[in-house]
Amino acid sequence: MPKLKTNKGAAKRFKLTGTGKVKRGKAGMRHILTSKAKKVKRNLRQSGLISETHEKSIKKLIPYA
Repeated sequence: MPKLKTNKGAAKRFKLTGTGKVKRGKAGMRHILTSKAKKVKRNLRQSGLISETHEKSIKKLIPYA
């Protein structure tokens, strides 16, 4: 059986948690921040989880993470 290649773009964006869920960063913190409320920006700093529907496809991209 050949080794699987890790998708490097996905590896930089997603991490696996201890329970096997896929962690992601939230979008919307790059620019145009002056028009966003403090509360919104504070919540965007927190990491989020990938929905269960996408988990299987993301885990294929990062097989050794």
